[in-house]
Amino acid sequence: MYAIVEIAGQQFKVEKDQKIFVHRLAEKEGANVTFDKVLLTDDGKKVTIGTPTVTGAAVKAKVLSHMRGDKVLVFKKKRRKGYQKLNGHRQDLSQIEIEEISLNGKTSAKK
Repeated sequence: MYAIVEIAGQQFKVEKDQKIFVHRLAEKEGANVTFDKVLLTDDGKKVTIGTPTVTGAAVKAKVLSHMRGDKVLVFKKKRRKGYQKLNGHRQDLSQIEIEEISLNGKTSAKK
């Protein structure tokens, strides 16, 4: 069973017991989070597509840790003009673990 869910403005394909990195969430480490913007679900037999979301579906997750991503270097240059600019950026991330995918009160039983 899997679901496509919108978390912090991005869409992720998630399954039970999967660990993913998302943009920093406001919740503390160890807190449980529920995401209601489920766009698609597939339980192996039936695919449900939301308009725009699947009613009654939810994804429950646990925040494992907060961290910062790898540094990304942004280099700008205009040739023959003597212009060079180097910027660095590190994104704030949260690691979450998907605990449960529920459809209208039914939960995902398979691992």
